[in-house]
Amino acid sequence: MTTAHDVDVHHGRAWVDAAESVRIGYTVATPPEPTKTVVLLHGAPQTRYEWRKVMMPLAAAGYRVVMPDYRGAGASDKPRDGYDKWTMAGDIHTLVREVLGVEEPVSLVGHDLGSTVALGFALRYRADVVSATFMEAPLPGTDYYRRRMAQKSAWQFSFHANPDVAVYLVHGRERWYVNRFFDELTYQPDAISNGDLNVYARAYEAPGAIRAMCEVYRELDRDAEDNRTALREHGKLTVPVLASGGAANPLATNFLDMCEEVADSATGQLVPDCGHWVAEEQPAYFTKMFCDFDAAARVR
Repeated sequence: MTTAHDVDVHHGRAWVDAAESVRIGYTVATPPEPTKTVVLLHGAPQTRYEWRKVMMPLAAAGYRVVMPDYRGAGASDKPRDGYDKWTMAGDIHTLVREVLGVEEPVSLVGHDLGSTVALGFALRYRADVVSATFMEAPLPGTDYYRRRMAQKSAWQFSFHANPDVAVYLVHGRERWYVNRFFDELTYQPDAISNGDLNVYARAYEAPGAIRAMCEVYRELDRDAEDNRTALREHGKLTVPVLASGGAANPLATNFLDMCEEVADSATGQLVPDCGHWVAEEQPAYFTKMFCDFDAAARVR
């Protein structure tokens, strides 16, 4: 059985877009003989630190675990442009294929905004994906995304889509702003400590970090157009898709129908006693849920 002592954990930064001088920060956890690869894409206001509780269990299950900070977050560069999800997916594809040398199709897991990047990856690089898990996000291009954007409770989408206003109002208040999302959306408050919140707050206090996060949001309507075009021209995803989220989130009941808009085969499974931050609030449940789903996907 693979133990933590057997897993090689490597942290790095790599050029993924030399033309724009963009570097991506990442962590890779590799068991002695990895048989498969999973790419974990974090949400906002988070970084790859989001996956700290599930990294070793997934490696113990035989996965090479790739955890990037997507463009604009954490240790990654924060350029002015390039926050449409097809470009961001290209960053991740270059990291996985050219930098890390992963040759086999990968399993994708996206949480929150990471799900929008994961969808862009799955639509753009269909042959390189064996399964996709989307958690806790309205996927651009779906009817649910359109309905969700019209709801008052989705205020942050419109707010962040105006970067100059958002950056001006949040500047100097980043720590309070980050904490506010966790205070509102957490079901298991002890799952995320003050120390954990400090990690995220420091990441978004960094120069350019809040603006970069806003740019990720600002491009979502463009992403919707890109995704609709890809679905119209090439059809739905044919790989198995898992639609998941915290069962304590009343919006989570929409996730399966939403994923059926983009995938031929979608399975819904909500995480009990859990809010928005699935991998942090219920890491053991998430790990088993994902491993069971992905194992079934790989024998199709």
